Amino acid sequence: MDYDTYGSNAVELAIDLANADREDPGWVLAFLDAHTEWFTEGTSLSLPEQVAGQVAQTATLVRDVALAESEPDVMARLNALLALASPRPYATDHDGELHLHYARPDAGAVEQLTTTVAMGLSQVVVQHGWQRLGVCSAEGCGNVYVDTSRNASRRYCSNTCASRSTVAAYRARKRA
Repeated sequence: MDYDTYGSNAVELAIDLANADREDPGWVLAFLDAHTEWFTEGTSLSLPEQVAGQVAQTATLVRDVALAESEPDVMARLNALLALASPRPYATDHDGELHLHYARPDAGAVEQLTTTVAMGLSQVVVQHGWQRLGVCSAEGCGNVYVDTSRNASRRYCSNTCASRSTVAAYRARKRA
């Protein structure tokens, strides 16, 4: 599967957000700090608690899109995510390569994050199909992933989970 670099990176941002460890009370700030390249220079990443809750809502909606089991479910969940977005695309070459940004440059961190995630995820779903989003089949994992394989046959979020599952199945067969 081939898609544009900025869009694919936006999808990776969405996947990172959906898979963020939300057990830590400081997870939002840690997530934003780990992804500063996505924010316009000078954007404040320190958020009041109620605004940080919007980041959690966005993360939940991304996960909900991946968990959907039918096209109507995906559309409803994706539209709920898009409703939070405020797209205002503009062209930039700040990194030496011409590309689009989805959120206005003076938007706050939550608006930039939500809009980028929503637009990137929606492009993958619309252009490549909702079945390209999935949740890892490995026991105890549950990470969200985008299936970039040629034949849309991916079942695991990583080679590590695939290997663990294969080894566990082999050992279960040996015991039987």
